[in-house]
Amino acid sequence: MIDPHSGVPAWRQLADALRARIDSGEWPPGALLPPQPRLRHEYAVGKATVKAAVAALRSEGLVDLEHGIGIRVRESIERQELTGEPGSVVSVRMPTPIERATFGLADGVPVLVVTRSDGLQEAYPGDEYVLRIV
Repeated sequence: MIDPHSGVPAWRQLADALRARIDSGEWPPGALLPPQPRLRHEYAVGKATVKAAVAALRSEGLVDLEHGIGIRVRESIERQELTGEPGSVVSVRMPTPIERATFGLADGVPVLVVTRSDGLQEAYPGDEYVLRIV
């Protein structure tokens, strides 16, 4: 449950609790989480706390908010592997609107930006790729 005296913000405690239920398989990929009013009642928290917790889970790429439907656990995506060239630099940032549309990215999913030694940059969806350092 949410401990108001823990020093940890209630929204973070709620996000941790919801994430644990997702990780345990209680809510598998594709499943809908309980409606927000039910989460508020179950965890004895306010609307803003639930919204902030859901926003945190969305930013982690764990859930999607489908308007008119609810909060759905994202399907797992098989990740492709990138191997960095010597001298390359990798950074992570939120996508531009064009990148979001091009890659079909959900809210909260970052892009990996690989800058090669010749200065050329390439962006990759952060939820679809992993980078191997050699």
